[in-house]
Amino acid sequence: MTITVFIRYRIDPFKRAAFEAYARRWLQIIPACGGDLIGYWMPHEGTNNIAYGLISFDSLASYEAYRARLRADPEGQANFNAAEQERLILGEERSFLRQVEPALRDSAD
Repeated sequence: MTITVFIRYRIDPFKRAAFEAYARRWLQIIPACGGDLIGYWMPHEGTNNIAYGLISFDSLASYEAYRARLRADPEGQANFNAAEQERLILGEERSFLRQVEPALRDSAD
């Protein structure tokens, strides 16, 4: 079963450009560490302080292995450190989701 990590970021609206640069760096780092990156989304209209990231994995075990590789990755660490130093992320929520699959039809139908 594939799981998707849905990350909701509360960002400083005055640091949107810095957050976008942060997200762009993940576009290379996440796949290199084993995540199936679906993408990052930035505020466009309406709410100006919420951004999203979605990353899929084969299982929770795959996610945990990815997190270990990410923590050991120099570029990943540099990106985490830059975000912390710039204080561009004010909050972060992670939800682990699974896609609703169509029900299997009974062959007797």
